[in-house]
Amino acid sequence: MIIHKGYENLNFDSPVVTLGIFDGVHRGHRFLLDRLVSLAGETHGESVVITFHPHPRLILEKDSSGLFFLSTFDEKILLLDKTGIGHLIIIEFNHEFSMMRACDFVSKVLVAKIGTRHLIVGHDHHFGYRGEGNFDMIKDCAESSGIMVEQVGGFQYDGGTVSSSIIREELLKGNPVKANELLGYCYSIKGIVIEGKKLGRKLGFPTANIRPVDEHKLVPADGVYAVEVTADKHKYKGMLSIGRNPTVNKGSAGRSVEVNIFDFDKDIYGEKIEIIFRFRLRDEQKFSNVSQLSKQLELDKRDALQLLS
Repeated sequence: MIIHKGYENLNFDSPVVTLGIFDGVHRGHRFLLDRLVSLAGETHGESVVITFHPHPRLILEKDSSGLFFLSTFDEKILLLDKTGIGHLIIIEFNHEFSMMRACDFVSKVLVAKIGTRHLIVGHDHHFGYRGEGNFDMIKDCAESSGIMVEQVGGFQYDGGTVSSSIIREELLKGNPVKANELLGYCYSIKGIVIEGKKLGRKLGFPTANIRPVDEHKLVPADGVYAVEVTADKHKYKGMLSIGRNPTVNKGSAGRSVEVNIFDFDKDIYGEKIEIIFRFRLRDEQKFSNVSQLSKQLELDKRDALQLLS
């Protein structure tokens, strides 16, 4: 996959193009991208994906503190690279660009700058100023400019059509198994190991406290999870706690992400590790004393090892 920053000085051979945010690059996205690659092969053209950075909602919404996404920008690039597309165009999204009308984008960018021959759009895709460009408008604008347009239906599962919002909802409900099924891979978070209170070590379960690398990366629901951990260039089994540790914290403690890595005893403060979500074990609980908490952690470890084996 060749990455292009912006749409100037491009020279493609009969490009087949699609565009979108592709948060998470889930099974629905890959269903569309598979069709893109297939059509490019049928027409002896090149497959081209257009995406935008930063995420438009980070620019358009006044308060971005509550916005959370399935993938960081770097993760999205890596996931797109695995789909077999030939080219990725990254367009800087800013307020000026957000004012461009849908038909202007077709004529000034897709036609004049990229030379698009075929345009593939998703089942619910909109673009242009205030999302005015629905399929009918896009089709009219594109075909009047000599672009052939094809709409790809959504990827279906037993609950409906796969979408980034549905996957986010599953993670926020604490359902990584369903989220992973819809993603087509296991959801993960990368973070830096930071100093903690070291209470886990006193209980016999030393934990690495994690600060996510990206503040807008979605952290799943509070609870205890069976996870895999990539650290020190190796993969380990572990259990993860997300929440406020009510047994040992008094008052309104902040939310924390802590992982107990099984069979691991190295100093990794300041290092980046990856947490891979596999199963949810239970809700966060408040125990009457740390002895009860320690006993529950023994049970959690047993259950995690059984699920991950």
